[in-house]
Amino acid sequence: MTETFRHSGEHPEQQPAFASAGSPDGAYGTYPPPPPYDPAPADRGRTRRRARGPVALLAAVALGAAAVGGGTAYAAQELWGKTAAAATTGVNGTNAAAGGKGSVSGVANAVSDSIVEIQAETPSGESTGSGVIITSDGEIITNNHVVSGASTVKVRTNDGRTHTAEVVGTDADKDLALIKVRGASGLEKATLGDSDDVNVGDQVVAIGSPEGLTGTVTSGIISAKDRDVTVSKDGGQDQRQGQEPGQGGGQWPFEFEGRQFNGDTGSSKTTYKALQTDASLNPGNSGGALIDMNGEIIGINSAMYSPSSGSGSSSGSVGLGFAIPIDTVKADLAKLRAGSMD
Repeated sequence: MTETFRHSGEHPEQQPAFASAGSPDGAYGTYPPPPPYDPAPADRGRTRRRARGPVALLAAVALGAAAVGGGTAYAAQELWGKTAAAATTGVNGTNAAAGGKGSVSGVANAVSDSIVEIQAETPSGESTGSGVIITSDGEIITNNHVVSGASTVKVRTNDGRTHTAEVVGTDADKDLALIKVRGASGLEKATLGDSDDVNVGDQVVAIGSPEGLTGTVTSGIISAKDRDVTVSKDGGQDQRQGQEPGQGGGQWPFEFEGRQFNGDTGSSKTTYKALQTDASLNPGNSGGALIDMNGEIIGINSAMYSPSSGSGSSSGSVGLGFAIPIDTVKADLAKLRAGSMD
């Protein structure tokens, strides 16, 4: 249906009849030329008020701003696409700006200060892993196999400083441990998320210290949920310094569907449900963070698969990594804080 739009003063019988651009008389329609108009002084003010476009809209809003509060700002955002508000909005649960929402760099900038490197001296050597700061006074979550049996524990934060820590509690059945930095305050704590809300295919970021390379960032997706992963309850399996190449010291063992990977899990072992990810994990990532794109911790990295574990070589990640769900960690915190050692 075709609609005909008329001027407000147009008479219904006076339909416009347009001529072509080549009309002999040069006419373009039947409207007569408008008469000269010189508004009276009383009309001039009315003419000035007939402004159109954004200036008029904002001027009108400004008159009502005192009554509604914030009306001018709201109208400006609606008019220009709300760009001013978008530029200052932060990512929920992080210190990242809105420009970095959903990006690996935004998550890394927001969370890296909450991830530490852990070096633990044990009777069999030195174990290197990672940890996640969960309180500003120095509580750190890591894996049991990183600190079990440790005589001394050193923590290096993202700013390069080294602190002494002590083991507060361990849970070998869940491969979790809680350590605490002595005399710490003002540390950047991580935000713990909800692993039940994680979906297969969700993007994730992993941060840790593989091979002692502090603050290494990798990314990938959640490949699967509720994987049964069996790991050794013996401590210090993550990384041994000073061993000869090919002795398996650079990998930590686990078992999946009855098969053992990265070495013997031993007679003392435990099974837990894990998140599977293709984010690259390597020796030293144990105890580090698996993070969603809102900058919230959804898992503690704990195991990886290496296809050449039986060949004597120490290869890296092939995209099969496993993390303890953060909901498991939160449920275990009271036990760990109570000083349980098992």
